[in-house]
Amino acid sequence: MKTELSQKLGIEHAIFGFTPFPAVAAALTRAGGFGVLGAVRYTASDDLARDLDWMQDHTDGLPYGLDVVMPAKRVEGVSETDVEAMIPEGHREFVRATLAKHGVPELAEGEASGWRITGWMEQVARGQLDVAFDYPIKLLANALGSPPADVVARAHDHDVLVAALAGSARHARHHAEAGLDIVVAQGYEAGGHTGEIASMVLTPEVVDAVSPLPVLAAGGIGSGEQIAAGLALGAQGVWLGSIWLTTTEAELHSRALTAKLLAAGSGDTVRSRALTGKPARQLRTRWTDAWDDPDGPGTLPMPLQGLLVAEAVSRIQKYEVEPLLGTPVGQIVGRMNSERSVQQVFDELTRGFEKAVDRINRIAGRSAS
Repeated sequence: MKTELSQKLGIEHAIFGFTPFPAVAAALTRAGGFGVLGAVRYTASDDLARDLDWMQDHTDGLPYGLDVVMPAKRVEGVSETDVEAMIPEGHREFVRATLAKHGVPELAEGEASGWRITGWMEQVARGQLDVAFDYPIKLLANALGSPPADVVARAHDHDVLVAALAGSARHARHHAEAGLDIVVAQGYEAGGHTGEIASMVLTPEVVDAVSPLPVLAAGGIGSGEQIAAGLALGAQGVWLGSIWLTTTEAELHSRALTAKLLAAGSGDTVRSRALTGKPARQLRTRWTDAWDDPDGPGTLPMPLQGLLVAEAVSRIQKYEVEPLLGTPVGQIVGRMNSERSVQQVFDELTRGFEKAVDRINRIAGRSAS
């Protein structure tokens, strides 16, 4: 499964795997793909350095990358405390009432929330980059548009390729104009922040919009046949995230959540602003229903919503409150029916790809004759 981009990066298969878990990212790289570690959960530079040290020790010298969440425009002098003060009391009361309705216990006294969406803050993301550029990462991806121009230049100075996600051809052209090296065309079906255009439509539109820049197809891809379709549409690789959540290397720390993912069908997700304030596909739960209810207070814009619900999400996860328990995940969750290792999933993807290519070759051969 070689493309011009995979050969440039020195990887065997043009499969790029996004994950918040170092063990998954390292296993993806060892399997012949390209592991991309999500940095948004790292609020402390030491924690990121620790996990990148671990990645170095477990990737056999093979390439890997980092994904950050960084706004393109700088906002000077705004601290997390300043932003927290903007959250209306009525929204805080709605969170308290929803948790009380479902009997969610409080965290122990002095116990900090383990879930924070603070990686969106520029000073946090820049601190992550200060750490990351001390390591031989080969790709920097940004999930929130094109990174600031100085970040792109800094990455290029370190011989690091820069990628960004796009939900439309217009977004993709902006990335190209910003000097990025790769565009990830992420369709409506994808988990996490995503737009409104389906992958089958989006991928060729983006390929045409930014040619000759390489494009990765993303959203709704969880089989080798779907990978073949993405490459047939002009992509030079695929970007997969959700499919790794139920691998044995994933560190969800919740058997209840893993069970929900394994039981879910492709229709059991929803695009909701409940988690971050931007539309993000995730498991549909009583929590998302509460925030999407027209009778509720409505969600706040990013980053206020993420800060508002941070402690609540930690409590829901810690106590495994099943009706409220969820996670960002794409519609491909309907194929995630068993726990397997990253290598097993990877092997299935490559076998499916080979079968799809053979099938198309047979069809093309009959057509030619």
